[in-house]
Amino acid sequence: MTDTDAANGPAGEHVQLGTAEGYLALPEGGSGPGVVVIQEWWGMNAHIEDVVRRFAAAGYVALAPDLYHGKETREPNEAEKLMMGLAMDGAAQDIVAAANHLVQHEAVTGQGIATVGFCMGGSLALWSGTLSDDIVATVGFYPAVPWERMSPTWSRYDGKAALLHADEHEGGINGGNVVSAIKALEGAGAEVSAYEYPGTDHAFFNDTRPEVYAPEAAALAWERTLAFLAERIG
Repeated sequence: MTDTDAANGPAGEHVQLGTAEGYLALPEGGSGPGVVVIQEWWGMNAHIEDVVRRFAAAGYVALAPDLYHGKETREPNEAEKLMMGLAMDGAAQDIVAAANHLVQHEAVTGQGIATVGFCMGGSLALWSGTLSDDIVATVGFYPAVPWERMSPTWSRYDGKAALLHADEHEGGINGGNVVSAIKALEGAGAEVSAYEYPGTDHAFFNDTRPEVYAPEAAALAWERTLAFLAERIG
């Protein structure tokens, strides 16, 4: 099924990824490097689909796996329950399935697959670099899930690269999840870049949440993300 709402990029379509569904968008040029987009704790909502289309507009074959398998919410309490109920082995399976789908897709070019995630997805994106040799570059926006839930094998990051975007409210690059990830990634031999955005709150990139959205910081983080991806996967 093709999506007709393509205001921020080429139209997307829903595809099957093993036990999960995904949302896929191709660049207008027909081909490009592959990026897996990983959802916030709200689920695979319109905002994440919009981000997928934005990546496609920037020249990437972008795919977001639905880690909640059809569930989404706008209520923080329900979102927390969905996140806490997410089985990490199932999430790993769905993320790897998305990466494999891109590896096998005829439109995908480049030097490996990248993952980009937000909030809960920020942690899962960074974690994904430990799950697949095909995932060579990761971007985590304000990672929110404690690493203990995932028990990452950070040593699999040797020769890979990671980019972290941190909001000031949660401690910036010295915040718990961020600083521990930087230490672990660098210790594993990864090339790590991390940026703090002054005056920002968690979820500053999400333009559907006016109470936290920070346009200038979001634009800068997006610019840095695209530059990182261009360097790492083409």
